[in-house]
Amino acid sequence: MQVVDVDLGDRSYPIYIGSGLLDQASLLRQHVPGKRALVVTNETVAPLYLERCVQALRQDGTLDVETVVLPDGEQYKSLEVVNKVWDKALESRLDRQTTFVALGGGVIGDMTGFAAACYQRGVHFIQVPTTVMATVDSSVGGKTGVNHPLGKNMIGAFYQPRCVLIDTDTLQTLPDRELASGMSEIVKYGLIRDAPLFEWLEQNADALMNRDAEALTYAIQRSCINKAEVVAADEREGGLRATLNLGHTFGHAIETCQGYGNWLHGEAVAAGMVMAADMSYRLGWIEKDVLDRTVSLLQRFKLPVTAPKGMTAEQFRSIMAVDKKVEQGKLRLILMKGKLGECVITGDFDSACFEATLKAFCH
Repeated sequence: MQVVDVDLGDRSYPIYIGSGLLDQASLLRQHVPGKRALVVTNETVAPLYLERCVQALRQDGTLDVETVVLPDGEQYKSLEVVNKVWDKALESRLDRQTTFVALGGGVIGDMTGFAAACYQRGVHFIQVPTTVMATVDSSVGGKTGVNHPLGKNMIGAFYQPRCVLIDTDTLQTLPDRELASGMSEIVKYGLIRDAPLFEWLEQNADALMNRDAEALTYAIQRSCINKAEVVAADEREGGLRATLNLGHTFGHAIETCQGYGNWLHGEAVAAGMVMAADMSYRLGWIEKDVLDRTVSLLQRFKLPVTAPKGMTAEQFRSIMAVDKKVEQGKLRLILMKGKLGECVITGDFDSACFEATLKAFCH
């Protein structure tokens, strides 16, 4: 088992990474301080892992465990669906010492964390991610929330878990498309701050797509170390943490325009990162080789490298105007600048290059 620590002072917590961790009852139980827990999962994950998770929590006979099963999909990441979690908590008379356990992908993790942040103004929370996307990104760092019809993740809170438990065995049941989607966030770490990881990905892409356990564990560990370092330095996204959103401003526009769930988050981010790289190249901030390698690696993971057919430049502009990184009406973007592994967050760019990128990707 590998352990990565997220250093946030008295709110620090461990990320456990390894095979068979769901069956190590004491690992989960030690992070549940009260006598009651609520496991939140979805209809896809429940038949696979819910019973094992509940058994692990109940093993010492001291914990009362409730469960709630939500519909599966980005389109259900809404206040209406989060309300089902609060309904269950209130019906079960769960108190302020209750621990909410998120068992599933990024949608479940984000919604459960938000539900925990709000229920009785804050109860304990644990992440048990079961997708590559969730293990390397959304389960770490305390970003929680739901989507709004006008913008992705616009309603939410920063709320840290007590621990993150990543059982790599759960990734073996992921659909191929979900596996590939998660790879986009791993590529992102290579592009923004970890060039050796990017080079390792170029050498090991096939092993990852073939679900090689050793390769997956290494990629997840490296990603969690990168995420933990950034979160420790900038928990509430005052500056550095925003760099984790490379490609996300373009990507969120794609998700919002296409309808949540039609493009997976990682697919939209992949296309968004190519657009960000294209714009960085047009600005003269990166060499053509960096753009070409970005496109090539994402294609090896069978991820899209262009915007959806029919999406217009005006749709991008309109949706990006309500992005969380907009300040005083000015759009800020995370762009690559310098060598591979270096980036900036800036609103100071030539708008003609932004327009040229939109024109190149919108047909």
